[in-house]
Amino acid sequence: MKKTFILSCTVLLTLCLAGCKSSDKEPAYKDANLSIEKRVNDLLSRMTLDEKILQLNQYATGPNDNPNNIGEVIRRLPSEIGSLIYRTEDPELRNQLQKVAVEETRLGIPIIFGYDVIHGFRTIFPIPLAQAMSWNPELVKQAASVAAKEAWYSGIDWTFAPMIDVARDGRWGRIAEGYGEDPYTTAVFTEAAVQGFQGEDMSEPEKLAACLKHFAGYGACEGGRDYGYTEISRQTLWDTYLPPYEAGVKAGAATVMSAFTNISGVPATINKYLLTDVLKEKWGHDGFIVSDWGAIGQLLNQGATADSMECAVRAFNAGLEMDMMSDCYGKFLKKALEEKKVSLAQIDESVRRILRVKFRKGLFENPYTPSTTPEERFLLPESKALAQKLAEETIVLLKNENHILPLSSKNIGVIGPMVKDNYDVMGCWTAHGNKADVETIWEGLQKEFEGKANLIYAKGCEIEGDDHTGFSEAMNVARRSEIVLLFLGESRWFTGEDANRSQIALPVIQQELLRKIKETGKPIVLVVSSGRAVELGTVEPLCDAIVEMWHPGTVAGTPIARVLSGAVNPSGKLALTFPFSGGQMPIYYNARPGGRPLQGKYTDIQTAPLYEFGHGLSYTTFTYGELKASATTLNKQDKLTVSVDVTNSGDRDGAEVVHWFIRDPVCSITRPMKELKHFEKQMIKVGETKTFTFDVDLLRDFGFVDENGDRFLEAGEYQIIVKDQVLKVEVK
Repeated sequence: MKKTFILSCTVLLTLCLAGCKSSDKEPAYKDANLSIEKRVNDLLSRMTLDEKILQLNQYATGPNDNPNNIGEVIRRLPSEIGSLIYRTEDPELRNQLQKVAVEETRLGIPIIFGYDVIHGFRTIFPIPLAQAMSWNPELVKQAASVAAKEAWYSGIDWTFAPMIDVARDGRWGRIAEGYGEDPYTTAVFTEAAVQGFQGEDMSEPEKLAACLKHFAGYGACEGGRDYGYTEISRQTLWDTYLPPYEAGVKAGAATVMSAFTNISGVPATINKYLLTDVLKEKWGHDGFIVSDWGAIGQLLNQGATADSMECAVRAFNAGLEMDMMSDCYGKFLKKALEEKKVSLAQIDESVRRILRVKFRKGLFENPYTPSTTPEERFLLPESKALAQKLAEETIVLLKNENHILPLSSKNIGVIGPMVKDNYDVMGCWTAHGNKADVETIWEGLQKEFEGKANLIYAKGCEIEGDDHTGFSEAMNVARRSEIVLLFLGESRWFTGEDANRSQIALPVIQQELLRKIKETGKPIVLVVSSGRAVELGTVEPLCDAIVEMWHPGTVAGTPIARVLSGAVNPSGKLALTFPFSGGQMPIYYNARPGGRPLQGKYTDIQTAPLYEFGHGLSYTTFTYGELKASATTLNKQDKLTVSVDVTNSGDRDGAEVVHWFIRDPVCSITRPMKELKHFEKQMIKVGETKTFTFDVDLLRDFGFVDENGDRFLEAGEYQIIVKDQVLKVEVK
């Protein structure tokens, strides 16, 4: 009896100890050895409804939160919030907010901190539109990687970039944020940017989660008016506006942002076809979608909803997981569940997607930002060197009469409002770029021409306004010079969000300055710093050379100085069309042909653009050989290789970009007059010949897409176009 009692006690004690051990065991979601899906599901199973809904919301903190108010900021923000927009470059506040979320809440779910890191964080690179002119995806990838590094050390986990809206109307201010007018070009640079931001594994240090925006068709706003209406057919969505997003998803982009725009009567914020049918079901994207700032609440203004409750319900049911700054989900989603307007299964799936990204980002293992000094993370020599290199390759030589460039003069007049500017040259969306860090054009010219030429400066005028008092000094400088470098351009505020302009010509005061300088009879090199293709039709005849330097960022002076001196041979080519007149907008190279090719034109201006897509001069000459094909008659399953030899027949080493276009003369769905399908950039030394190759996948490159996004390939003639050469291929 005694032995039985002792044995029973032993068994009970063992069971109690085992129970204690089991209860003390860490929950599965904290076990980094388990798969992310197992961790997500375990964490989700432990969450209350309130905790789930908080994960679906994003609030903002940042520039108004000084160190004296950190405690108040932490108390003001819910510790279980899913995400915060973090608008400062010091990680201290972020780490304190994260500490409360991770160490003082029931489940310890980390916050994901986001910010608009568009073309740099503190080291500002050329605007994305300019980056496309480089035709160098590897450089763009490296620039995104540097931006990610600086942002990550400043407390950022997630960037609202890249902006990949195909844009064909220069009046739209946000054209500066994307990669131009061509779907293929934009798709290639999208992939490069995503890879740069995220790396091979975005949980690694110095990497950010990327966000493809704005999904989709935002660049088609009527008249270039931001937030406006767009009329886009399903087929046009697929052939023009969706290819960059599909490329970004394939590249592994963690998140997507919905657009503000209203697409054919259905705002993107509640567009189930785009958000669910295409993005999630057709493409298999398993990250999450965030709204643009306040966009869910703005459905009221768009006439799509009657109240904020309906805003929340319609956006959520369309497939939008995170509410940025509307607080519609926070206020109304629980009530919507009670009224059975949304389901718990939908909430769980949305939270699952957000948690999945947080696990992939490594926030559960490494929730805090390490402590570093600004000197350790910002404006490193290698970062500035990369910014210089990228800026050099973005510069486009548009005109060069009588080979006036590169400069050989000894007395050079340097005139214009952009010369000593250290603010506007950074462009729009400059994150934490500081004008004190900017190397001005003047500083770059002084460094480049020291001991070689005498530089004489006059500002002439401001970027805008009607103050002509500086004209006299500018004309005196011109008269004393052999040649005039005239630096004109746009303010940073001429482009960016809600920066739409009815006129895209240079401001009147700048045009007047140009005409006054022309009166001196001195040769003029016009250098334009802008965020779009500006209208130059009326001023082009007044200039001997025209150079587009865009908004170059932190390292503004040295790149343009080296191009003007000839130390760098310009290799940039246009990724968008320069109109002769703003009245031609929208204008783009890959339009569909009209029924009467010689009619239907404007009668008061020329039909042709001033500079075509792909235009860009060099200080050397390139001679193209004959296009060669591995076959000219193929079956649909065959592969095709096309090549062309390019020889540097000039007297300077230079880089050349070969653009490969295709044309399908007859198709069941009419197609553009030509479509870019491949490009390649190579450095070619004097006298050297390089072979450029295009490996054609017939379905991918000759095929087209229908209104369902399905590719098809029809039998018939296809044309491959390089420069003025056309190679015909027959597909059976």
